[in-house]
Amino acid sequence: MDTPVDSSDPRAPFELAHKAAERLAELTGIAQHDVALVLGSGWGGAADLLGETVADIPAEQVPGFRAPAVAGHGGSIRSIRIEDGRHALVLGSRTHYYESRDVRAVAHGVRTAAAAGVRQLVLTNGCGGLDPALLPGTPVLIADHLNLTAASPIEGATFVDLTDLYSSRLRDIAREVDPTLTEGVYVQFPGPHYETPAEVRMAAMLGGTLVGMSTALEAIAARHVGLEILGLSLVTNLAAGISADPLSHEEVLEAGRAAGPRISRLLAQIVRRI
Repeated sequence: MDTPVDSSDPRAPFELAHKAAERLAELTGIAQHDVALVLGSGWGGAADLLGETVADIPAEQVPGFRAPAVAGHGGSIRSIRIEDGRHALVLGSRTHYYESRDVRAVAHGVRTAAAAGVRQLVLTNGCGGLDPALLPGTPVLIADHLNLTAASPIEGATFVDLTDLYSSRLRDIAREVDPTLTEGVYVQFPGPHYETPAEVRMAAMLGGTLVGMSTALEAIAARHVGLEILGLSLVTNLAAGISADPLSHEEVLEAGRAAGPRISRLLAQIVRRI
């Protein structure tokens, strides 16, 4: 039940997000959610640890969402009652920029979360590491990002401050849960191809420590609608040129499976405290 959003009206994506939020309220019976999570490669198990699942909805039943196009990504939207009585919205259906180059589709999930009442958003991903010390299986807090997609989810003359895009308050809470968490700068490339060794060296020279194909555009859209953002990356592989081994999506999935139980527990503990 996807609704076309290819209108030239910049209000169209927000109207669609409100329709999606209304539909979620109908399907879940929950009028308002408090926190939302976008679960990338390796992070999916956190949903089962957060609390009681109130509803598990195929994404395509909600306006603007569709089934996932990438192996290893979930295809449902879950409403979960956390132990303290809050409700979490788990967005398992993430649209990547490389799927259609439609930035509105990429931003739709976080805009729907805001329309559903969410105030805090947790963005997670699997990524490549630029530092050999960041071994596969290492979770890293995102302190900042570089958006190298040459795109923005914000349309028109709308100027949004991104100074503290990834909340320092939420990062402090995460480190209270796990003091060993390190921080990094996430670099979003458009994909779907992996970066070349030269591009990886460029990202490092620009200050990047993590490379991937998601998150930055979602974070910008989330800040635009007033959400407080926590970003977490799972290093699933060393980036091209850092390791002599060729990159593969299977490697990413395997690293996510291996680290999944540990990082899922970590994420669930953090969400309970934010």
